[in-house]
Amino acid sequence: MNIWQPFIEALESLAANKLRSGLTILGIVIGVAAVIAMISIGRGAENTITGSIQGIGTNLLFVFRGGTDDVRNPQPITLGDAAAIADPFQAPEVAAVAPALQGSGQVAFGGEVANTTILGATPEYALVRNDRVAEGDYIREEHILGQASVVLLGPDVAEKLFGRTQGLVGETVRIEGQPFRVLGILASKGGSSFSNEDDRVVVPFTTAQSRLIRRATRDRVDVLFVQAVSAEAVPRAAEEIAQILRSRHRTEIGKDDFTILTQQDFLSTAQTITGVLTIFLGGIAAISLLVGGIGIMNIMLVSVTERTREIGLRKALGARKVDILVQFLTESAVLSLIGGLVGIALGYTISFVVGQIAAANNADITPAIGLDTILLATLFSAAVGLFFGLYPANRAASLEPVEALRYE
Repeated sequence: MNIWQPFIEALESLAANKLRSGLTILGIVIGVAAVIAMISIGRGAENTITGSIQGIGTNLLFVFRGGTDDVRNPQPITLGDAAAIADPFQAPEVAAVAPALQGSGQVAFGGEVANTTILGATPEYALVRNDRVAEGDYIREEHILGQASVVLLGPDVAEKLFGRTQGLVGETVRIEGQPFRVLGILASKGGSSFSNEDDRVVVPFTTAQSRLIRRATRDRVDVLFVQAVSAEAVPRAAEEIAQILRSRHRTEIGKDDFTILTQQDFLSTAQTITGVLTIFLGGIAAISLLVGGIGIMNIMLVSVTERTREIGLRKALGARKVDILVQFLTESAVLSLIGGLVGIALGYTISFVVGQIAAANNADITPAIGLDTILLATLFSAAVGLFFGLYPANRAASLEPVEALRYE
């Protein structure tokens, strides 16, 4: 038997019932398109999140109060701790340390008000966190020493208050009712609504400490941002920091009252969360493929019933059971293959449209359509077609010629 003959006959059979075949194919199209679009959007979100984390720097460590659950009344992280960690003799693998205070409050100009994050920082913060200014100057040492009333505005805050992000140096805004001169505008970093680096203001550490973000003890800090000398030195830097804090806090062995996180910790957590989300979305989309497969089985069973006499005639003329089996399996495979190809095009289109909508709304999400995703969706759709076509094909191949020819 010619290897192409089953395909030609399958196309002729499907073409004889165009509407029915088209509606059956539609189920596979929707399923394949949904799988490709969901996985691509999920991967795009993962790339955006991990890219933002990596953009901060791979040699960054975060040190803050609180350790294991059984540690009661942990000591706060202080400026003294920061100075000890910054000492090159005690921690040679540490390049820079930036203590910070974090809070929230209202920033106002004229009749406009923005509720935003207030960060008290030192000049080292710009180095450690890769902070840049789009215009103006960053916080300098004289601002720290003089507790200056100056502020750096994030681009989102500037847009809310002034409707622009340029030409604002020298303007006066009020933070919690106190006047501050705009020193500069921070360069955009982006981020989500949960952690938006553009929706914040930065003031000198000493100014925040004395006037905006008061803590129980004056030298207490909320977090230390520590930069290691290199990405490879991060584990050694973390161990040096831990030894310094254990000595200063006099903690018992195994009961640290502080936590040290590295950029890799955040990256691994983000990849795990987004990976699970992508699989979850892909799994939901795959359900529509199963529904499409059930549609194929339904139509193939109808086809077997309609063509009972034809099957009987073929077997009476010498067609083997395997010939009938191959014929009907080919028809179901062609249905799923056509649906898969159209679904790939539709999935790519959906992903592209979502990317354009995200870009128009300033959401940094670019769907990532990989070859593995396309192959997975295509192979899965073909497997669905064969699996759900197997029962109808076997039923057709098992018909007795005499009974089939007598069927009305």
